[in-house]
Amino acid sequence: MTLMRVTTSTFVRGLRTRPIAPYSHHCGQKSFSTTIMAASPQRHFQNPAVFVCDMQEKFRPAIWHFDEIILTAQKVLRAAQILKIPAYVTTQNGARLGATVSELADLLAATAEVSADKTAFSMLRVPEVAARFPEVLPPEKKQQREVAIVGIESHICVTQTALDLLARGHRVYVLADGVSSCDDEEVPLALARLRAAGVIVTTSESWLYECMGDAGIPEFKEIVKLVKEEREFKGGFGGLA
Repeated sequence: MTLMRVTTSTFVRGLRTRPIAPYSHHCGQKSFSTTIMAASPQRHFQNPAVFVCDMQEKFRPAIWHFDEIILTAQKVLRAAQILKIPAYVTTQNGARLGATVSELADLLAATAEVSADKTAFSMLRVPEVAARFPEVLPPEKKQQREVAIVGIESHICVTQTALDLLARGHRVYVLADGVSSCDDEEVPLALARLRAAGVIVTTSESWLYECMGDAGIPEFKEIVKLVKEEREFKGGFGGLA
Protein backbone atom coordinates (compact mmCIF):
# COMPACT_ATOMS: atom_id res chain seq x y z
CA MET A 1 0.00 0.00 0.00
CA THR A 2 2.82 2.39 0.87
CA LEU A 3 4.59 1.70 -2.42
CA MET A 4 1.38 2.33 -4.38
CA ARG A 5 0.83 5.71 -2.72
CA VAL A 6 4.37 6.83 -3.49
CA THR A 7 4.12 5.69 -7.12
CA THR A 8 0.79 7.43 -7.65
CA SER A 9 1.99 10.64 -6.01
CA THR A 10 5.12 10.66 -8.16
CA PHE A 11 3.04 10.12 -11.30
CA VAL A 12 0.71 13.02 -10.46
CA ARG A 13 3.63 15.34 -9.75
CA GLY A 14 5.06 14.39 -13.10
CA LEU A 15 1.85 15.36 -14.84
CA ARG A 16 1.79 18.73 -13.14
CA THR A 17 5.32 19.62 -14.22
CA ARG A 18 5.07 18.23 -17.76
CA PRO A 19 4.46 20.93 -20.42
CA ILE A 20 1.15 20.65 -22.24
CA ALA A 21 1.60 20.21 -25.96
CA PRO A 22 -0.78 22.01 -28.34
CA TYR A 23 -3.58 19.83 -29.58
CA SER A 24 -3.01 18.66 -33.12
CA HIS A 25 -4.48 16.28 -35.65
CA HIS A 26 -2.28 13.81 -37.52
CA CYS A 27 -2.98 12.33 -40.91
CA GLY A 28 -0.07 10.35 -42.32
CA GLN A 29 2.98 12.62 -42.41
CA LYS A 30 0.97 15.87 -42.07
CA SER A 31 -0.17 17.55 -38.89
CA PHE A 32 -2.08 20.76 -38.16
CA SER A 33 -3.05 22.61 -34.99
CA THR A 34 -6.61 23.47 -34.06
CA THR A 35 -7.24 27.23 -33.79
CA ILE A 36 -10.41 28.60 -32.23
CA MET A 37 -11.46 31.78 -34.00
CA ALA A 38 -13.18 34.52 -31.99
CA ALA A 39 -16.68 35.34 -33.12
CA SER A 40 -17.19 38.71 -34.75
CA PRO A 41 -18.57 41.36 -32.36
CA GLN A 42 -22.34 41.34 -32.11
CA ARG A 43 -24.82 43.40 -30.17
CA HIS A 44 -26.37 41.82 -27.10
CA PHE A 45 -29.89 43.10 -27.81
CA GLN A 46 -31.31 41.90 -31.08
CA ASN A 47 -34.59 43.83 -31.15
CA PRO A 48 -34.41 46.92 -28.91
CA ALA A 49 -36.83 49.84 -28.77
CA VAL A 50 -37.18 53.10 -26.88
CA PHE A 51 -40.49 54.40 -25.48
CA VAL A 52 -40.83 58.12 -24.76
CA CYS A 53 -43.93 58.56 -22.64
CA ASP A 54 -45.74 61.90 -22.47
CA MET A 55 -42.77 64.28 -22.20
CA GLN A 56 -44.96 67.34 -22.73
CA GLU A 57 -44.47 71.07 -22.31
CA LYS A 58 -47.33 71.59 -19.88
CA PHE A 59 -45.72 69.16 -17.43
CA ARG A 60 -42.45 71.12 -17.26
CA PRO A 61 -43.20 73.14 -14.09
CA ALA A 62 -44.98 70.28 -12.33
CA ILE A 63 -42.68 67.26 -12.72
CA TRP A 64 -39.95 66.64 -10.16
CA HIS A 65 -36.48 67.08 -11.77
CA PHE A 66 -38.06 67.44 -15.20
CA ASP A 67 -34.95 69.01 -16.76
CA GLU A 68 -32.86 65.99 -15.74
CA ILE A 69 -35.44 63.66 -17.27
CA ILE A 70 -35.16 65.61 -20.52
CA LEU A 71 -31.35 65.20 -20.47
CA THR A 72 -31.66 61.44 -20.04
CA ALA A 73 -34.23 61.23 -22.83
CA GLN A 74 -31.89 63.21 -25.09
CA LYS A 75 -29.00 60.85 -24.34
CA VAL A 76 -31.09 57.74 -25.01
CA LEU A 77 -32.50 59.15 -28.26
CA ARG A 78 -29.07 60.26 -29.47
CA ALA A 79 -27.83 56.73 -28.80
CA ALA A 80 -30.89 55.32 -30.57
CA GLN A 81 -30.00 57.41 -33.60
CA ILE A 82 -26.42 56.06 -33.59
CA LEU A 83 -27.52 52.45 -33.06
CA LYS A 84 -30.55 52.75 -35.36
CA ILE A 85 -33.01 51.80 -32.61
CA PRO A 86 -36.63 52.82 -33.28
CA ALA A 87 -38.41 55.10 -30.84
CA TYR A 88 -42.11 55.24 -29.99
CA VAL A 89 -43.46 58.49 -28.59
CA THR A 90 -46.83 59.48 -27.18
CA THR A 91 -48.50 62.55 -25.77
CA GLN A 92 -51.31 62.49 -23.24
CA ASN A 93 -54.31 64.50 -24.43
CA GLY A 94 -52.12 66.80 -26.47
CA ALA A 95 -54.89 69.28 -27.25
CA ARG A 96 -54.98 70.21 -23.56
CA LEU A 97 -51.47 69.35 -22.33
CA GLY A 98 -49.40 70.40 -25.32
CA ALA A 99 -46.83 68.83 -27.59
CA THR A 100 -43.64 66.96 -26.70
CA VAL A 101 -40.95 69.29 -25.33
CA SER A 102 -38.95 71.13 -27.96
CA GLU A 103 -35.62 69.69 -26.71
CA LEU A 104 -36.61 66.27 -28.08
CA ALA A 105 -38.22 67.36 -31.34
CA ASP A 106 -35.24 66.92 -33.70
CA LEU A 107 -34.18 63.63 -32.12
CA LEU A 108 -37.68 62.19 -32.39
CA ALA A 109 -37.95 63.34 -36.00
CA ALA A 110 -34.91 61.15 -36.71
CA THR A 111 -35.82 58.11 -34.58
CA ALA A 112 -39.60 57.92 -34.00
CA GLU A 113 -41.31 55.03 -35.75
CA VAL A 114 -44.66 55.90 -34.18
CA SER A 115 -45.77 59.24 -32.78
CA ALA A 116 -49.30 59.34 -31.40
CA ASP A 117 -51.62 61.13 -29.04
CA LYS A 118 -53.68 59.19 -26.49
CA THR A 119 -56.17 59.51 -23.69
CA ALA A 120 -55.53 56.02 -22.25
CA PHE A 121 -52.65 55.88 -19.80
CA SER A 122 -50.75 52.91 -21.28
CA MET A 123 -48.86 53.44 -24.51
CA LEU A 124 -49.91 49.90 -25.46
CA ARG A 125 -53.47 51.18 -25.76
CA VAL A 126 -52.38 53.05 -28.90
CA PRO A 127 -53.19 50.70 -31.82
CA GLU A 128 -50.12 51.74 -33.85
CA VAL A 129 -47.85 50.92 -30.93
CA ALA A 130 -49.64 47.72 -29.90
CA ALA A 131 -49.40 46.35 -33.45
CA ARG A 132 -45.60 46.46 -33.27
CA PHE A 133 -45.42 44.73 -29.90
CA PRO A 134 -47.61 41.63 -30.21
CA GLU A 135 -47.83 38.97 -27.55
CA VAL A 136 -44.77 36.73 -27.57
CA LEU A 137 -45.67 33.06 -27.47
CA PRO A 138 -43.02 30.34 -26.94
CA PRO A 139 -40.95 29.37 -28.80
CA GLU A 140 -41.14 32.61 -30.80
CA LYS A 141 -38.61 34.40 -28.62
CA LYS A 142 -37.23 36.17 -31.68
CA GLN A 143 -40.30 38.42 -31.53
CA GLN A 144 -39.40 39.55 -28.03
CA ARG A 145 -38.37 43.21 -27.80
CA GLU A 146 -35.99 44.82 -25.31
CA VAL A 147 -37.83 48.02 -24.46
CA ALA A 148 -36.40 50.98 -22.55
CA ILE A 149 -38.92 53.45 -21.15
CA VAL A 150 -38.35 57.10 -20.29
CA GLY A 151 -41.02 59.66 -19.47
CA ILE A 152 -43.77 60.50 -17.04
CA GLU A 153 -45.48 59.89 -14.78
CA SER A 154 -43.66 57.02 -13.12
CA HIS A 155 -46.65 55.70 -11.19
CA ILE A 156 -49.28 56.13 -13.92
CA CYS A 157 -48.46 56.03 -17.64
CA VAL A 158 -44.96 54.58 -17.25
CA THR A 159 -46.18 51.88 -14.87
CA GLN A 160 -49.17 50.85 -16.98
CA THR A 161 -47.10 50.81 -20.17
CA ALA A 162 -44.39 48.69 -18.55
CA LEU A 163 -46.87 46.19 -17.13
CA ASP A 164 -48.68 45.85 -20.48
CA LEU A 165 -45.39 45.20 -22.29
CA LEU A 166 -44.40 42.67 -19.65
CA ALA A 167 -47.76 40.89 -19.96
CA ARG A 168 -47.12 40.49 -23.69
CA GLY A 169 -43.81 38.75 -23.02
CA HIS A 170 -41.33 41.53 -23.76
CA ARG A 171 -38.28 42.47 -21.70
CA VAL A 172 -38.95 45.82 -20.11
CA TYR A 173 -36.34 48.24 -18.79
CA VAL A 174 -37.54 51.30 -16.90
CA LEU A 175 -34.68 53.79 -16.75
CA ALA A 176 -34.69 55.20 -13.23
CA ASP A 177 -32.79 58.34 -14.28
CA GLY A 178 -35.30 58.94 -17.07
CA VAL A 179 -38.68 58.76 -15.31
CA SER A 180 -40.40 60.98 -12.77
CA SER A 181 -43.70 62.19 -11.34
CA CYS A 182 -45.26 65.35 -9.95
CA ASP A 183 -44.94 63.95 -6.44
CA ASP A 184 -41.39 62.77 -5.78
CA GLU A 185 -42.63 60.22 -3.25
CA GLU A 186 -44.45 58.35 -6.02
CA VAL A 187 -41.26 57.56 -7.91
CA PRO A 188 -39.56 55.01 -5.60
CA LEU A 189 -42.89 53.34 -4.88
CA ALA A 190 -43.58 52.92 -8.58
CA LEU A 191 -40.09 51.56 -9.25
CA ALA A 192 -40.39 49.09 -6.38
CA ARG A 193 -43.73 47.86 -7.70
CA LEU A 194 -42.36 47.45 -11.22
CA ARG A 195 -39.28 45.61 -9.98
CA ALA A 196 -41.45 43.19 -8.02
CA ALA A 197 -43.56 42.57 -11.12
CA GLY A 198 -40.53 41.55 -13.19
CA VAL A 199 -39.61 44.82 -14.88
CA ILE A 200 -35.87 45.58 -14.93
CA VAL A 201 -35.25 48.90 -13.18
CA THR A 202 -31.88 50.24 -14.29
CA THR A 203 -30.13 53.36 -15.57
CA SER A 204 -29.79 54.79 -19.05
CA GLU A 205 -26.04 54.14 -19.14
CA SER A 206 -26.45 50.54 -17.99
CA TRP A 207 -29.12 49.89 -20.62
CA LEU A 208 -27.01 51.37 -23.41
CA TYR A 209 -23.99 49.22 -22.54
CA GLU A 210 -26.15 46.12 -22.20
CA CYS A 211 -27.75 46.95 -25.52
CA MET A 212 -24.31 47.01 -27.17
CA GLY A 213 -22.80 44.11 -25.25
CA ASP A 214 -19.43 44.29 -27.02
CA ALA A 215 -16.80 47.02 -27.26
CA GLY A 216 -15.91 45.69 -30.69
CA ILE A 217 -19.06 46.89 -32.46
CA PRO A 218 -18.50 49.83 -34.84
CA GLU A 219 -20.75 52.23 -32.89
CA PHE A 220 -19.07 51.71 -29.52
CA LYS A 221 -16.76 54.74 -29.64
CA GLU A 222 -19.62 57.06 -30.53
CA ILE A 223 -21.67 55.81 -27.59
CA VAL A 224 -18.72 56.19 -25.21
CA LYS A 225 -18.27 59.77 -26.40
CA LEU A 226 -21.98 60.42 -25.87
CA VAL A 227 -21.89 59.02 -22.34
CA LYS A 228 -18.81 61.07 -21.44
CA GLU A 229 -20.38 64.26 -22.74
CA GLU A 230 -23.51 63.66 -20.71
CA ARG A 231 -21.49 62.99 -17.54
CA GLU A 232 -19.47 66.15 -18.01
CA PHE A 233 -22.58 68.19 -18.72
CA LYS A 234 -24.07 67.05 -15.44
CA GLY A 235 -20.88 68.05 -13.66
CA GLY A 236 -19.64 64.54 -12.98
CA PHE A 237 -16.48 62.88 -14.08
CA GLY A 238 -16.16 60.08 -16.55
CA GLY A 239 -13.94 58.18 -18.80
CA LEU A 240 -13.21 54.70 -19.93
CA ALA A 241 -9.68 53.46 -20.28
